[in-house]
Amino acid sequence: MRRPIRLFSLALAFAVLAAGPSFAKSRIKDVVEFEGVRDNMLMGYGLVVGLNGTGDSLRNAPFTKQSLEAMLERLGVNTRDANLNTKNVAAVMVTAKLPAFVAAGAPIDATVSAMGDAKSLQGGTLLVTSLLGADGQAYAVAQGTVQTGSVSASGASGSSVSKGVPTAGRISSGAIVEREIGFQLASMAQLRMTLRNPDFTTARKIADVINSRYPGCARADNPTIVTIQPPAGQDMVNFVSQVENLTVDTDEPAKVIIDEIAGVVVMGENVRISTVAIAQGNLTIRVQETPGVSQPAPFSQGQTTVVPQSSVSVDEEKGKQLLTLNSGASLSSLVAGLNSLGVTPRDMISILQAIKAAGALQADIEVM
Repeated sequence: MRRPIRLFSLALAFAVLAAGPSFAKSRIKDVVEFEGVRDNMLMGYGLVVGLNGTGDSLRNAPFTKQSLEAMLERLGVNTRDANLNTKNVAAVMVTAKLPAFVAAGAPIDATVSAMGDAKSLQGGTLLVTSLLGADGQAYAVAQGTVQTGSVSASGASGSSVSKGVPTAGRISSGAIVEREIGFQLASMAQLRMTLRNPDFTTARKIADVINSRYPGCARADNPTIVTIQPPAGQDMVNFVSQVENLTVDTDEPAKVIIDEIAGVVVMGENVRISTVAIAQGNLTIRVQETPGVSQPAPFSQGQTTVVPQSSVSVDEEKGKQLLTLNSGASLSSLVAGLNSLGVTPRDMISILQAIKAAGALQADIEVM
């Protein structure tokens, strides 16, 4: 229980700090996502060669054998009727992220993951692999030496040891962008911003902050979307670079997050408590069985038997008082009151759920 209690104390410390007036503001770029400015997922299928006997078994991975035969055939080597029995080749899936506005010829990182029964990809070389987007078009080509950052070894008796995941690796700057995403931001008349944490009040505040600097250039469409348009004489790129650095005082709903496994409770500053009385105590009942031996008298033809002897005790914790919170009590009042009761993380979870069931907790409870 020591680790959950330490985490719980840390969570309460942050909660108490958050209970006071908050004057910190966030930049708009830190609370929203701009339409079209995002990564695009790429994926491809390829072969890693040069493995030291740690590749796929061609008998157990027929797709590796078929891919190897097809590759050699394209290079002018016919192996259709040959009995291939190498374990230096592995079939892999290659994934990458295509950043927004990346230019053709720019390098990006690629991740390589084994598909078959390969033991390790360490030191292997990925052959030229096309990386496809969701539309089926090739946007990048990957090739290079796979680095797994892991260590694995095995003995003749079958014992083995490994550190990390040797069947997945990375090729730093191992993919070259061949096609750009056709997104023309500079020519757009309007741009939508998506709030990462949707909220009506925050969306309105963002629109007000922008309109106070650039009148009539922003509107809140809903709790998630804020639409902006550049003023006359500015293009969208310059306007966005100015808007994203404006600061706004964000708002969030009252919520209590409970992690029952770790015993952590995190509460937002807007959590309020209606008038409620809380009593917390522990009632412990101990039943102890002590076996005794009953020995019959001599020549009585009796039998030796085991007779149970029970000891029952009741221990109720004393000194706990009834805690009363007035209507509209803040988070700091709740935390101070529960601390005065000396509750444990598990008790805190039960108390909060009981307060919510009584209708006195003006917040949502989310159990992880």
